[in-house]
Amino acid sequence: MADAHGIDDVNALDQAAFVARFGHVYEDTPELATAAWSRRPFADRDALLTAFVEAARALDDDAVLTLLRAHPALAVDATMAAASRREQRGAGLAVADDPVVDEIRSGNTRYEARFGFPFIVAVRGLTPRDIADAMAGRLGNAPEQEVATALEQVTRIACLRLEEMVDG
Repeated sequence: MADAHGIDDVNALDQAAFVARFGHVYEDTPELATAAWSRRPFADRDALLTAFVEAARALDDDAVLTLLRAHPALAVDATMAAASRREQRGAGLAVADDPVVDEIRSGNTRYEARFGFPFIVAVRGLTPRDIADAMAGRLGNAPEQEVATALEQVTRIACLRLEEMVDG
């Protein structure tokens, strides 16, 4: 990626610049970027990824729910981070008249009513059918299991974003 930073550039950022650059990787949750920044210097990109993952895993239950609720629903026209919009568009979720995308939209309502946060899946490399099937399968999960699965997916999304932003 043309605007990717090397790890030395990342380590040189002060806290404000680091948060400005990376505060959106967990869908506009700058607190996680602040926590990750405190673990500098990073030996490499993997150490940076680990800092973010550990910051997310350290969240208490209420903070996890807040993080999950910060993510936009899939296939809807809503305010979301530019990265989310790009990822959803890349997965074919911006199509207005697609029965599978309509299935995802209607599934969003059932999912959020059951779990209290939007359905979250790392959509990169998935088709709308893959996403609809994943949603249908996860609707049967126990709430605790689904919180854990959604947090895993949020972390996957964040790691994919960081991999784009920071040279290996």
